[in-house]
Amino acid sequence: MDRLTELELFVKIAESGSMGRAAESLGLSNPAASRYLAALENRLKARLVERNTRRLYLTSEGQEFYERARLVLTELQDAEAAVNRHTLNPSGVLKISASLSFSLHQIAPRLKRYHQLYPNVRVHVEAANRYLDMIDNGIDVAIRTREFEPDSNIMIRRLGSTRRILCAAPSYLAARNPPRQPQDLLNHDFLVYVLANKSNELRLSRGSEVETITVQGLLESNDGQVLRQAALDGMGILVQPSYIVYDDIVAGRLVPILNDWDLPRLQINIAYPSRKHLSA
Repeated sequence: MDRLTELELFVKIAESGSMGRAAESLGLSNPAASRYLAALENRLKARLVERNTRRLYLTSEGQEFYERARLVLTELQDAEAAVNRHTLNPSGVLKISASLSFSLHQIAPRLKRYHQLYPNVRVHVEAANRYLDMIDNGIDVAIRTREFEPDSNIMIRRLGSTRRILCAAPSYLAARNPPRQPQDLLNHDFLVYVLANKSNELRLSRGSEVETITVQGLLESNDGQVLRQAALDGMGILVQPSYIVYDDIVAGRLVPILNDWDLPRLQINIAYPSRKHLSA
């Protein structure tokens, strides 16, 4: 007798509560299903299933064996999926959550190439400057900067880290004395991203030197793009991850400030539900 079929049949019986439905799902006749179950019970020398005229139910030994058999089949399915992943043709909807700035600068430029690779996948980008509940909102993957998730069912994997940069428009620096040292920042206007950790505190380091400066925002916002535009308009000093201001710095629209000092790096993670059977 095929032991794998025995396990599959028994798990189907336990989950459906019916020998007939379990046999049908595996393409077996009822007599064949009965023979498989009998062979399993004989091999284990234990009664796994009891039946009466009205219903079918598991014995205590059957319930214990079901829990273990289900795990064995799950691990086998995962192993097969891992081997076949590169040959699968994914389809369906991929729902991604990320901040508006990350969506604009990192996700949007890659969508065309992703579509070329996986033409049967439809992508939904949920751009939000807050951490949405992944389960309640049906999110498959999220890009996040916090280092841990309060929900133990959510897995996180580090993608990398990015530098946070102090910068301002040339017009702002021309009208004000450019900062030469951290304490000079106290005399300047700041554009503050309120969702940052300790948004009004700048902890700058250079080698063994550490300076902590508390600043007040001329403008505060929960969106980095609003603050970036204000910086381009010469309204004050911006503190943002490098991926947001990189193009502006290269083009000369923004100028780095105190570039020999470092702010704490921003860690970027990918988060996803801890499911056994993640779709391709």
